[in-house]
Amino acid sequence: MESGLAGKVVLITGASSGIGEALAREVARRGGRSVLAARRTERLEALAAEVRASGGEAIAVQCDVTRDGDVERAVEEARKAFGGLDIAVANAGFGVAGRVEELSLDDFRRQLETNVFGALRTVKAALPELKRSRGGVALMGSASGYLAFPGMGAYSMSKFAVRALAETLRGELHADGVAVTHVAPGFVASEIRRIDNLGTLRDDAREPVPPWLVMPTPKAARQIMDAIAARRAEAIITGHAKLGVSLARHAPGLLNAAFSRLGGRSRGVRR
Repeated sequence: MESGLAGKVVLITGASSGIGEALAREVARRGGRSVLAARRTERLEALAAEVRASGGEAIAVQCDVTRDGDVERAVEEARKAFGGLDIAVANAGFGVAGRVEELSLDDFRRQLETNVFGALRTVKAALPELKRSRGGVALMGSASGYLAFPGMGAYSMSKFAVRALAETLRGELHADGVAVTHVAPGFVASEIRRIDNLGTLRDDAREPVPPWLVMPTPKAARQIMDAIAARRAEAIITGHAKLGVSLARHAPGLLNAAFSRLGGRSRGVRR
């Protein structure tokens, strides 16, 4: 069992699928205790039961990060079940795709409400417990928080904002002993690219990203939990994300030229 997480209580939002689901299994593998929060209760309960059957500890809490009070209730359940909270992972999110001129203002509001305000609600609900435990918070960003792809303006706006929130919190919480980790994945196996602009899963939607470019969720979860356990400031997940972020930092002109060529035909692909 790897060190750094044994006995720790970890809240994971968006835990019913994808990265969140894989993180729940990884927390259990490392001896942590999970509070699994998401909207889809049946999936959550099945995942919590799987974790317990493997010898781990987990509870499931129905939670919609777009509703005031839901994350607070999840934190309260963590207190009741495990006595407190050590780590909060603000993972819940989805992606709105489309050109800015084609999207409605409601599309942008829906995107920001989940990805930005959902993360903010998670942070504000968890902070009192995290300050007591001198724990950590992880914010799930994206490579799109550095790279504003044509056709993904709403999603990129939300992930740029998540990165700004992480950087702000890192300075504000340093004296309280709370670590802040910004996680920026590239393409990881998940349902996000099969969820439409209304947040509805489309089972018949095809995967637009070639398989060789998609990292398996267990591998991504291991890398993410390594970063959180080590209290690292940032974790960029997947090789192509590291390349893209490096280009954004050191060769923005090259990226701008490439994106300008794509702009006329791209409709965007979620990370």
